[in-house]
Amino acid sequence: MSNVIAQSLNVFGFRSHVANNVFFFDEQIVIFPSGNHCVKYNLDQKWQKFIPGSDKSQGMLALAISPNRRYLAISETVQEKPTITIYELSSVPCRKRKILNNFDFQVQKFVSMAFSPDSKYLLTQTSPPESNLIYWLWEKQKVMAIIRADVQNNPIYQVSINPQDNTQLCITGTGIFKLLRFAEGTLKQTNFQRGEFPNYLAHAWVSEERIIVGTDTGRLFLYESGDQRWETSIMVKESTSSKSLEVIQESESLIEFPPRSSPVPSVEQVVTATDSRQLAMPQVFAIAAYSKGFACSAGPGRVLLFEKVEDKDFYRESREIRIPMDPQSNDPSQSDKQDVLCLCFSPSEETLIASTNKSQLYTITMSLTEISKGEPAQFEYLLYPMHSAAITGLDTCIRKPLIATCSLDRSIRIWNYETNTLELYKEYQEEAYTISLHPSGHSIVVGFADKLRLMNLLIDDIRPFKEYSVRACKECAFSNGGHLFAAVNGNVIHIFTTTSLENITNLKGHTGKIRSLVWNSDDSKLISAGTDGAVYEWNLSTGKRETECVLKSCSYNSVTVSPDGKVIFAVGSDQTLKEIADSLILREILAIDVVYTAIAISHSGRMMFVGTSVGTIRTMRYPLPGQKEFNEYQAHAGPINKVMLTFDDQFLLTVADDGCLFTWKVFDKDGRGIKREREVGFAEEVLVTKTDMEEKAQVMLELKTRVEELKMENEYQLRLKDMNYSEKIKELTDKFTQEMESLKTKNQVLKTEKEKQDSIHRERMDELLERQSRELQDLECCNNQKLLLEYEKYQELQLKSQRMQEEYEKQLRDNDETKSQALEELTEFYEAKLQEKTTLLEEAQEDVRQQLREFEETKKQIEEDEDREIQDIKTKYERKLRDEKESNLRLKGETGIMRKKFSSLQKEIEERTNDIELLKAEQMKLQGVIKSLEKDIQGLKREIQERDETIQDKEKRIYDLKKKNQELEKFKFVLDYKIKELKKQIEPREDEIKVMKEQIQEMEAELERFHKQNTQLELNITELLQKLRATDQEMRKEQQKERDLEVLVRRFKTDLHNCVAYIQEPRLLKEKVRGLFEKYVQRADMVEIAGLNTDLQQEYARQREHLERNLATLKKKVIKEGELHRTDYVRIMQENVSLIKEINELRRELRLTRSQIYDLESALKLSKKTRPQEVTETVLSKEPTSATTRLNEQEETGRIIEMQRLEIRRLREQIQEQEQVPGLHTIAGIRLPSLIDSEVDLEVHTK
Repeated sequence: MSNVIAQSLNVFGFRSHVANNVFFFDEQIVIFPSGNHCVKYNLDQKWQKFIPGSDKSQGMLALAISPNRRYLAISETVQEKPTITIYELSSVPCRKRKILNNFDFQVQKFVSMAFSPDSKYLLTQTSPPESNLIYWLWEKQKVMAIIRADVQNNPIYQVSINPQDNTQLCITGTGIFKLLRFAEGTLKQTNFQRGEFPNYLAHAWVSEERIIVGTDTGRLFLYESGDQRWETSIMVKESTSSKSLEVIQESESLIEFPPRSSPVPSVEQVVTATDSRQLAMPQVFAIAAYSKGFACSAGPGRVLLFEKVEDKDFYRESREIRIPMDPQSNDPSQSDKQDVLCLCFSPSEETLIASTNKSQLYTITMSLTEISKGEPAQFEYLLYPMHSAAITGLDTCIRKPLIATCSLDRSIRIWNYETNTLELYKEYQEEAYTISLHPSGHSIVVGFADKLRLMNLLIDDIRPFKEYSVRACKECAFSNGGHLFAAVNGNVIHIFTTTSLENITNLKGHTGKIRSLVWNSDDSKLISAGTDGAVYEWNLSTGKRETECVLKSCSYNSVTVSPDGKVIFAVGSDQTLKEIADSLILREILAIDVVYTAIAISHSGRMMFVGTSVGTIRTMRYPLPGQKEFNEYQAHAGPINKVMLTFDDQFLLTVADDGCLFTWKVFDKDGRGIKREREVGFAEEVLVTKTDMEEKAQVMLELKTRVEELKMENEYQLRLKDMNYSEKIKELTDKFTQEMESLKTKNQVLKTEKEKQDSIHRERMDELLERQSRELQDLECCNNQKLLLEYEKYQELQLKSQRMQEEYEKQLRDNDETKSQALEELTEFYEAKLQEKTTLLEEAQEDVRQQLREFEETKKQIEEDEDREIQDIKTKYERKLRDEKESNLRLKGETGIMRKKFSSLQKEIEERTNDIELLKAEQMKLQGVIKSLEKDIQGLKREIQERDETIQDKEKRIYDLKKKNQELEKFKFVLDYKIKELKKQIEPREDEIKVMKEQIQEMEAELERFHKQNTQLELNITELLQKLRATDQEMRKEQQKERDLEVLVRRFKTDLHNCVAYIQEPRLLKEKVRGLFEKYVQRADMVEIAGLNTDLQQEYARQREHLERNLATLKKKVIKEGELHRTDYVRIMQENVSLIKEINELRRELRLTRSQIYDLESALKLSKKTRPQEVTETVLSKEPTSATTRLNEQEETGRIIEMQRLEIRRLREQIQEQEQVPGLHTIAGIRLPSLIDSEVDLEVHTK
């Protein structure tokens, strides 16, 4: 074993042709096949984990996951032998649980699989010509049942097991739809085909008995227990912008078959049909059921969601989901035309994943489909756009973590192996055969079928800038320095320079196609290998071969060179790895049953990697060890085309015919110095063209101007709104003041009315109390009398029931006696009859015996007589021939008579047997009569029981009526009391409401006054502060002037003192005095002039500042007033709304109470029954509840009043504080009412 280890990190690719190729492991993890692995991909954290395929596997064919998500079944072909491997997903890493590879039946491959609901059984389907359906108990590797699903070698696409029943199976295929049941070790078909079945492509169970089936002609069928219940057809209509799917036909008929004139077309007919025919018949490749209905593919790039119609047996189309167009495609209008092969819902049914025939995975959240009801919803890529055909080219660079690949799907893709993302991709008109990435990561060379193109990798595009007329270039490579690149044209190598982009030399010498190129480390030499068995080492300075090694029996696939450039390694069709130095093969290492297709050596020179024709990679140490010293890893499901290491030897990259790109982490088990630390990090700069930058700058400028315009518009709109709002506020304030005044007048009127109503109410209450006491006494007397009457009636009913019971008992006893007598008489009568019949039978049997004895005796006598006569005839024949004839005739007559007697006796015997049978039938009838009589007895007993039960029910009813009577009496008393209480509560509460409204209005008026005072005081403060600042500035200026003058006087004094020194010299004194005059007098005038100018400027500035300040304060005042008005308006509106709500609620309560009073009064008129004791008890029980309700209401009102008091107190304190400030006075001499008076008023109102 080798010490070099490779660990799979990430894969870019998906295998779409595996049956059932995508499903959820849980809500976040998706499982899908890629290469020769199954990938567990986490949607949130973006990590990948791998479940490798079996050793020497030729690729996966089908997958199946158990319903409990514990097991994964993989169908493979291992060394030409079909194998099913079952993995346990719950273990980490996933381990193999069972391998099914020993079969007692013919099988080529398994094309479809399904687990049972309890995950114990596995259903598998083999391919034609066997087409066996096998039902496994997989844990014991036991075949429970096997059946041939189809005799005509038609392909079968899908098998499944009922999700509710282990024993019910379904298979669909070309002209095949069968429902089978497993019973007693065999599979039996439960549905029977009538007519010709269409080609069924997919199906799904939607319930325990129902199954949805889709065909290649766009038809959907709903079968229930094998019978068709519903059918619909999906049609694609070509519109001007896009093709829309519409369900054009629905039928609820049980069975519909196509007419003979238009038979259902087969798969070949569908494929070869015209475009219009294809539009009319979308193929349903996949169906997935979920709780609301099912999803199905409906032609290229379309998925339809169907939901069940409530209380009906059919489904209707609810939504459409489409695959989006790809703008990077060479034909974007056709990029979304992909057939959806598999659909899968997450366990919570929040996410739907679809796989297509172009190896793409799409996803959509179901909530998005509900949002976009108007238009079809759009799928998104689950990972990123992937290659859909064999990858032919691979390269990486030094300065960036990029991988470049090209494929036969006509696309170029740039991957990032650090972030595991797709950086760039683009599709072209021609197939791409080879690709090379510049070491800087900014440009690529791609060999297309028609030309060789040199392209730049921009930030968001791949843009060509040079084309060469090199057709079908199969190999190209940049030099390690990036200044040169080589391209192969057949058997010629062209060398180009990247500076002048010219062809500097051509290397000719190969006689066959060149398959591989590699540069040495210093770019001085180029090594090439081809199908002609030649490996050449070229010197680029001379353009000639330096070394050569030709082995015509081998067609080389790949070549590489050691880091020191001394040893060349080549692999080819002869299943060996060759080590070549100085034109000689030093060593050959056998590959053992495989062909090496690609080779790479690390830059450190210590590791070697080779790719094989079966899709595996082998890791080896260098220098090369002996035979079989390597590690082999499962990688791809096809021959590996390229193997490459990154510049730091950290990652291995492999691509193959399966369209997948694998990245591997490589390291040495011994920890030798493989890891190469990067001195400089990866480059982050990208290429951007000048035109793109200018366009983006232009767009940004346009957007900025648009933003400024929008700002201006918004400001203008805001100003207009402010003006409108200020006008509205003014109008509202005027209205509110008028309303407040009108409400005050109304309040006074209501107060006077309230006092009058109070006096009237008291008088009425006294009258009502007296009337109620009188009515109570009358009701008590009436109820006592009625109770006595009811008691008497109850006693009479009791006596009646006792009499009825006695009568029923007597009747029962009489019935029992009569029945017993009748039974005895019947039994005696029928026993006598039976005895008579038995005696008659015995007599008849004796007669028969006697007649038989007589017949035998007569028979014996006749025989004896005949013997004697024969003897007599013999002796006297001649004489008595005539006598003999006569006697003969006589004897014949006697025998006829005897025969008649015998037949008559036989008839008599038959009659006797018939009589016996009739007697038996009569006996059976009599037994039936006895049984019916017994039933009558039981029925009578049941009647007695039922009558007993009715008597008990009547007694219970009497008891219930008594109870109801008592409850009604209690209820009547309670209702009387409630009426009184409600009458008491209604009027005070209305009065309280009015008082509270008045208080609220007064408090609002006070609050408005406070707000006005506060705003006026704030304005006064700001004006005084501004005046104070202006006076401070003037004072500072005057002080500065004074200081300047003092300095001038000091200077003058000093100069004058100096002049006094020349008092003895008049001339000098005169000059000094003149100098003083010139110095101080003229300068003082100038100072005055300058002082005047500065004073004017200062005065102008001061006035300007003062005006600006006033303007700013006015603006602030306007803003504050606007805000205050706005808040006041909002607050008033909210309070009004709350008050209106309270008034409405109180009105509702009033209406309810009035209706209750009316109902109670009407109930009292109907049933006036009470007891004095119960009345007192109910009064005592109900009094505390009403008291509590009143207390609660009083507490609430008290709490509200207390909060209002605290607020008024706080506002008064603020006003007093502001009044204490000197120079501030209240506005217009408004005085607030005293707090004591308001509190007294509130207490009066509450009382």
